[in-house]
Amino acid sequence: MAQCVQSVQEFIQDSFVPMVAVLSSDEAERVSRKNNLSFSELLRPFCKLTSEGHIRDPNNQLQTVKNLRVCVNNLVTSLQTPSASVSPAQYRLLSEVVLSFQPQEGAQTSAVKTGDYSLNLSVTTPWFEAYRDNFLQSMPASDHEFLNHYLACLLVVSSTETVPVEQFLKLSQEQHRIQHSGEYTNPKWFIPNTLKYYVLLHDMSEGDEQRAELVYEDMKQRYGSHGCYLLKINSRTVSPEQDEQIPDPWSQYLLRNSQRNQVRIHIPPPAISSWRLCASVCVCGPGPGLSSSLEVHPLQLDTSSASLQTLTDVHVDLKTGARDSEHPALGSGSYGACLTLNDHDHVRQFVQEFAFRGLLPHVEKNIRQLNDQKRPESLFVHCYQKVVCVGVIFLLFGVRYPPEAPELQIRKMADLCFLVQHYDLAYSCYHTAKKDFLLDQAMLYAAGALEMAAVSAFLQSGAPRPYPSHYMDTAIQTYRDVCRNMVLAERCALLSSEILKSQGKYSEAAALLIKMTSEDSDLRSALLLEQAAHCFINMRNPMVRKFAFHMILAGHRFSKARQTRHALRCYCQAMQVYQDRGWSLAEDHINFTIGRHSFTHGQSEDAVMAFRQILINDSRQTATQQAAFLREYLYVYKSVNGEKKGCLPELPLPYIQSSTTRVFFGHERRLAEGEKQAATHVSLDQEYDQNLSAMWCQLEEQLVSSANRGIVPNNFQPSQSCLNSQTDNLHPPLAVVEEPIIVELSFRNPLKVSLTLSNLSLLWKFTADGTSSPGKTQTGEQITGETITNEEASATQHKNVDFLLSEGQQALSQMTVRGRQDLKIRGPRLNLTKEDKMQVRYGADQRLEPIITPPMPLMEVFFLQFPTALLCGEIKKAHVEFCNVSAVALCGLRVASTHPDFFTFGSQATTPVTPPSSVSAENCSAYKTFATTLQQGSVASEMLVSAEEFSQPSGVMNIPVHGGMLQPGESIQLPLWLRGPDKEGVHEINFLFYYESIEKGPKISHRVLRHTVFICASRSLNVQASAFHSTAPPPHSVDDKGSRGTLVFIDVENVNMSEGGVREFHIVQVSSSSHHWRLHKYITPTKDNDCKLSSRERAKLCFRAQAPPSRSPISLTWTHVCVQIISSSTPCGDFFFRCCNTSTLQQVDVNSRTSGNSRSLYSAPPSGSGTNLTSVTRKCNDLDLNIIVIWKAYVIEDNKQLILEGQLHVALHSFGKEASSLVPKEVRQTLCKASSLCVSSLCLVPVTLTLSNCSVALVDVIIDLRHNSTSSESLEVHGSFSWVGQTQYKLQLGQQEVVSLTLRACFFRAGVYNLNTPRVLARPTEQNSVCETSQQTASPALIIIINSARLQKSNSSDEQLSL
Repeated sequence: MAQCVQSVQEFIQDSFVPMVAVLSSDEAERVSRKNNLSFSELLRPFCKLTSEGHIRDPNNQLQTVKNLRVCVNNLVTSLQTPSASVSPAQYRLLSEVVLSFQPQEGAQTSAVKTGDYSLNLSVTTPWFEAYRDNFLQSMPASDHEFLNHYLACLLVVSSTETVPVEQFLKLSQEQHRIQHSGEYTNPKWFIPNTLKYYVLLHDMSEGDEQRAELVYEDMKQRYGSHGCYLLKINSRTVSPEQDEQIPDPWSQYLLRNSQRNQVRIHIPPPAISSWRLCASVCVCGPGPGLSSSLEVHPLQLDTSSASLQTLTDVHVDLKTGARDSEHPALGSGSYGACLTLNDHDHVRQFVQEFAFRGLLPHVEKNIRQLNDQKRPESLFVHCYQKVVCVGVIFLLFGVRYPPEAPELQIRKMADLCFLVQHYDLAYSCYHTAKKDFLLDQAMLYAAGALEMAAVSAFLQSGAPRPYPSHYMDTAIQTYRDVCRNMVLAERCALLSSEILKSQGKYSEAAALLIKMTSEDSDLRSALLLEQAAHCFINMRNPMVRKFAFHMILAGHRFSKARQTRHALRCYCQAMQVYQDRGWSLAEDHINFTIGRHSFTHGQSEDAVMAFRQILINDSRQTATQQAAFLREYLYVYKSVNGEKKGCLPELPLPYIQSSTTRVFFGHERRLAEGEKQAATHVSLDQEYDQNLSAMWCQLEEQLVSSANRGIVPNNFQPSQSCLNSQTDNLHPPLAVVEEPIIVELSFRNPLKVSLTLSNLSLLWKFTADGTSSPGKTQTGEQITGETITNEEASATQHKNVDFLLSEGQQALSQMTVRGRQDLKIRGPRLNLTKEDKMQVRYGADQRLEPIITPPMPLMEVFFLQFPTALLCGEIKKAHVEFCNVSAVALCGLRVASTHPDFFTFGSQATTPVTPPSSVSAENCSAYKTFATTLQQGSVASEMLVSAEEFSQPSGVMNIPVHGGMLQPGESIQLPLWLRGPDKEGVHEINFLFYYESIEKGPKISHRVLRHTVFICASRSLNVQASAFHSTAPPPHSVDDKGSRGTLVFIDVENVNMSEGGVREFHIVQVSSSSHHWRLHKYITPTKDNDCKLSSRERAKLCFRAQAPPSRSPISLTWTHVCVQIISSSTPCGDFFFRCCNTSTLQQVDVNSRTSGNSRSLYSAPPSGSGTNLTSVTRKCNDLDLNIIVIWKAYVIEDNKQLILEGQLHVALHSFGKEASSLVPKEVRQTLCKASSLCVSSLCLVPVTLTLSNCSVALVDVIIDLRHNSTSSESLEVHGSFSWVGQTQYKLQLGQQEVVSLTLRACFFRAGVYNLNTPRVLARPTEQNSVCETSQQTASPALIIIINSARLQKSNSSDEQLSL
């Protein structure tokens, strides 16, 4: 069974509580009505006692009474006799109660997973609890039991009465007349001597407190101190100025029942006002002013007012309080407006005093009296009466005991003990009475005794005996079959099922509930079958299929009871079991029923979805049946959407393979004209590459950061022009107004029936922006840009269709496919958390929900004279054209690239000191030269340049557009200098152009344009440089006085293999750039300064360098030797600084642990000097000197001689260490020789590893040959080999010491191998606490192993590795 709010013990105790009647005077009612409450309603929230009470049993043993609850009701009389079955009026009430408690959306559910079933079920069933509570409250008091009989009566009189004592006397006489006159069948009283408790109600706001105290003293003299009470209320003066918030404990007892008891069926208004609802237990107490008598049937006609009109002096207006329309609780007033917190305590104390000093002693006294009557001498007195009287009653009416019968006295004693929680004695009495009733064949009395005996046995503390479930079974069978009383049988079944459920006996509880189903009440059968289904699912081994089967039965009975909403809920819960389990016929039946019920309740979407499930998922139905289901679906849809004119039905066929849907945002690019090469950008023909997408996203993030002063906005989303299943579709894409959107769809027909499709079009449903009225929507039939006609999709056929649309509205929300289904795309499966891995969950995909933004600029880019092949370091001048083809001006033009050192637009701040000459223009040179004649010879010229003029630390370049913007329709052509990559091969170079609109939009602030080119780089020159301290004294001059000279050696080698027709290279100029050094003089043994290099020739150049005079640390000293090219201007200076930036960014991570090598090329020298000797030595060896070698090459092409220009860069960081112009990963290494494989297929090669300690401190070194390199360089040349011999070495290197180790490598097969796999760890000997630092990995050391059959002669097989 489903979980209940209360425990079983609380449920039973609240179902059987002591009943107390209230009879009050008119004045007392008036005092209570100030709080919008009757006196009984005033007491109701305080009727549960928080303290423990005590009584003594007949054996004088002290018994504790815990959590005692007292039910206080107005005294209402009635002439109706109780019925043995549920009346039609009561059935309507219970039906309305169940109907009013519908499952709420978002209600708590429980996930049940058993085997391969995963169910989501409702945790509670409030409709069943409401039915159970109302059913128990509506049960009338009967003669065979006394649990619903009144034990006491509260006589309430106001202290403002003229003679309060006389009013008490009149109320007492009226109570005595109602009980003993025999005129009324209801209410029923527990014992003849009913407890009368006298309550003097004093209004603190208007009464005389001293007079009330005097009257109370008189009452104590008359009735005893335990029989009366002075209750003071209304201490609060209600005024508009008071804002004190007083808690309202009455609403939860009164408003809940008032709303629940509102009859929703179409009954005429007079009939509604004539019904009286019962108010019994305080947990679900009555609505304000409703009848509070348990003896009165809740829907019986109100005939009590006529009998109460006989009162002349004491008139209790119960009729007025019984009508919902006249009760103030249904109005706008609040409860307890005149009561303070002290008054709440007074009422609570009054109830406690009445229970502990009045009610419990009265019960204890009657238990003792009834126990005395059980003695043999007392029973003998009644024998004659039983023989004479009972026999006559048995002949006329069946077995019916007179009130003084000893069997009833035992039953009274048992009921009293049960009400005060003395369950041991109650069980004994019930057991004794049961035997007597069975001997007399009084089956109704016997069944009642069996029922309460079983409940008493269950509630006994310590569980001295097991729960006698057979008692309950016998009682149910007797109620149902012998007595024909289904009301009592149902009560017994409800109690027993709750007890069995609490003991974990779900199987027995389910069997009992199923047994109680019958054809006389569909509502009861449906509720019990539903609870039985919950029992099956709550077993230790859940019986899922039985749960689903009984849910189907419950849904069927709910349908017969006209509770179609509950029937729909049952079918939906059962569907979780049958769905996707191969029960195709059962699944079709359930879907059909769900569709019918959903259609009945106006849930058109659910109905359509249910019928849709029958048509899809590869149904096993025949073609005829599938066609029939399709017609049923169309009928339901047309019935629901019949008012929509011209709207085609939304069919689920053919099936759209939504995961393959692609959406492209853009327009047709303008074709290239002549020599113009258009930017590639994005198209549907391009395949998606995740690595490329990440690269473009990184470039765009750099651009956005540069445009926002180094900060990336939190709402930044990368631009995506083509969306598919692999792109990030968590956020709605952005589309620009009046720009096309292309959607590519894929269809599949799962049915066995061919479908002919015609006039295919894509409809948009959108909402306008804030300028339109809220909620205004327009459909897009008139905006379809393309219509596809006469497409036929046969069974299992696939077809792709492209739609082209152009939209002029904004904020697109949804788009649908005409004649089929909504185009919905499921995102990727989630697999991040444990819950995601255990369940099947999918993320969001919003590629079909674009947001239309206001107009944005649109730019096209064309390249002119853009080369496809360059020499390494070659400088080439091209042009790029930017065209604004939109109606919006653009600004903020920037570009980022994966190779920022490949191109430059120049810098306006690099204008030379003297105007450039016309020689460069005549020779079409990319370099600028000095117009004036400088000093010829070997002495260098010098100029200062600020590094900030060229600094582009982020790799983003601002495009120099005149005025900073492009107007609509405007074009501009700019020069673009290109430099060949330093590494030979084919290079993929990506450009990302960034531009913004002048008017910043809230959704989109910029746009980007992609371009990809492939450049083939050929080898040119290899420049290697090194610097050493000069031993010769420096020249004697004023500038050089006190300075120390340095010799710089530059080796230049022509490594070009005459590729591209290159004949020879000329070294035309050598320049330097540094904060601390400058090239002073070119030292050459000959007078010829021109250096020409043919293929494979090498030249060695020597220069003298010295420190320049003290200058600003932010300026760089540029020196030019040999010729008059302005190397500090565009493009020479631009490429130098961009190459430096790129090299620095690539080496930051590698050199992060060595502070000396990670310093910027143009950062200021550090201040201060360290005290560490190692630090001082390192600083003395540091050298910040950058060499730029400018060359020219002569090429023969088409019988014409062309001049190529280029430049190479070498960065010297320390003395004595050689640097190369090649990329850092291509340092010079010894050419590997080929070795042969021996007959045993093994080849052993000796390898020499050289270790050099470049510091002045002792260093501990660890060489680990077991380390496997995972770098990309090592993976490029793969192979399998092993180091043999010793695999780990520990050495200590002294100052400037060089050590060589001989290693042996073993190869198993022929191939190309990388020998650079040893791992070298080092740390200073003095710093024992510091962990070893991994040394920087050198470039790959390659060796080629060939088969012995192809072995060529080689001089040596010894390999060398240097570190």
